[in-house]
Amino acid sequence: MSTSPKPVKKVPIHLQSAQNRVYIKNGQIVNHDKTFMADVYIEDGTIKFVGSASEIVVPGGVRVIDATGKLIIPGGIDPHTHFQLRFGNAVSVDDFYHGTKAAIAGGTTTIIDFVLPNKGESLVEAYDKWREWADPKVCCDYALHVGITWWSNSVSQEMKIMCDELGVNSFKMFMAYKGLYQLNDSELLDVFERIRALGAIAQIHAENGDVIAKNVSKLLAANITGPEGHELSRPEEVEAEAVNRACILAHQMDCPLYVVHVMSKSAGDEIARARTRYNKRGIYGETLAAALGTDGSHYGHTCFQHAAAHVLSPPLRPDPTTPEYLTKLLANDDLQTTGSDNCTFNKEQKELGKGNFTKIPNGVNGVEDRMSIVWEKGVHAGLLDPCRFVAVTSTNAAKIFNLYPQKGCIAVGSDADVVIWNPHATRTISKDTHHHNCDFNIFEGMVCHGVPELVLVRGRICVENDSIRVAEGFGRFLNTPVRPPYVYDVLEGKIPAEIQAERNGAEEQLNGNMKKMNLSALQIEIPQQEGGIFPGKVPGGDFMTITPTQKGHVEGSRNMQESTFSVSEELDKSCARSCIRVRNPPGGKSTGFW
Repeated sequence: MSTSPKPVKKVPIHLQSAQNRVYIKNGQIVNHDKTFMADVYIEDGTIKFVGSASEIVVPGGVRVIDATGKLIIPGGIDPHTHFQLRFGNAVSVDDFYHGTKAAIAGGTTTIIDFVLPNKGESLVEAYDKWREWADPKVCCDYALHVGITWWSNSVSQEMKIMCDELGVNSFKMFMAYKGLYQLNDSELLDVFERIRALGAIAQIHAENGDVIAKNVSKLLAANITGPEGHELSRPEEVEAEAVNRACILAHQMDCPLYVVHVMSKSAGDEIARARTRYNKRGIYGETLAAALGTDGSHYGHTCFQHAAAHVLSPPLRPDPTTPEYLTKLLANDDLQTTGSDNCTFNKEQKELGKGNFTKIPNGVNGVEDRMSIVWEKGVHAGLLDPCRFVAVTSTNAAKIFNLYPQKGCIAVGSDADVVIWNPHATRTISKDTHHHNCDFNIFEGMVCHGVPELVLVRGRICVENDSIRVAEGFGRFLNTPVRPPYVYDVLEGKIPAEIQAERNGAEEQLNGNMKKMNLSALQIEIPQQEGGIFPGKVPGGDFMTITPTQKGHVEGSRNMQESTFSVSEELDKSCARSCIRVRNPPGGKSTGFW
């Protein structure tokens, strides 16, 4: 593990003053829909200018960064983390400090974690508990999903409070974990109906819990107790069946559905079929860094620690072609996002499952390495272009969960969550250098092309080359309003799916003019086009640089020396943002979120 500085409990000098005003020059901006050469000026944590150097007069006392030969991309958004989550008798070792620090180190500047109430527990009380854990520790901005782990009238009523007062617009249900979190089909229909009425987003952990329970009993009776039993108990078709069923149930309630952690080829195919069947209306899919960067062959490893360290649900698949296949589903927009499902446990905790694989705490790392894994397996391999990389690591999550354009793009008015990405640099992943609090890394030894050389979190430089400096508690809680237009405008027919597709790059233009993917052929071509900062190839694969446009540029010359910025005002704002939200007594209204 990294031996970087101890957590800073107040905004340090290196995060103050001049670094609140940053000017990035000579870089190539990459958004989800286009790339273009432009400079970026940042002040007060916000992007104030995107355009040509000739259109701006840079004020004195500004940190100037030369991004020649580099990409300027939106900070990553990881829509799936589990920090300091209890699993049986263990609590994941990446808390909200270590987890968000690791995220920033890898170029992710926003995370969305999950509130998971115990059966019978109030959603509001569970939410408050997660806020108490997170607010003092987060180093970057975060939002929360809420799990519906049991069903009753009181849960239904509290879902409305979540949406109306507490800034939550997404709810996760489980088709697995029988006797703990699993809901039956009748309950799922009720929840989907309620979510649709609230204008929220349904999420689903799709595995058939009844089949898994039967398989577990058979395997343990046959004395198959090691980590290999985990994957054997929940094979691909158990995931695929649940995905198909969830899509049908949600469609019957006209409820938008986001399928979390798609881990297998067959489950991915079910999402692709559902999106085709429903004309890309209301079905979205997420895969994980783990599914793209490794496979299930590790479950047969003779070392228990090694095998158990790879246990998560749904499991990694032993088919070695799975990572490439899932990457191509991302390229083709059959899957829309990449998460990490970061939920880390150390050796002693994983050993709680020795002799019974069902007791192995489920979870792996990924929040730090997600961006590099997707670049390596996608762009470097020639399967994604940089615009699609930005879409699946940042923009699509921002749109689905209604954080866009505050997050997920380089544009005037957006939060200055900015990454300067070096596509030519490499790094080797290792537990000895990562910033997680765990003692194992499932990507150990992997060499990744694509490195976040500089990371700004709301305008403050937190990563510069190999130096990581973050402020504990600097992150803010983000409201995720209901009825995200990206989802509901299509669902309600305000924008036809075809028009939405055009807005995000029509199918024939998707991912650098790639052709519609042939799932059977598993071959994709990405044509090369001249222009941008890359006259040739990214090592290992070609990609197209979209012709620059003037969209988003500020016309004319702007003198930033006329800014009203002052150091004292900035410090006052920092103090105000660091305040923790306090809720009024029961029955009262929320007083705000930061």
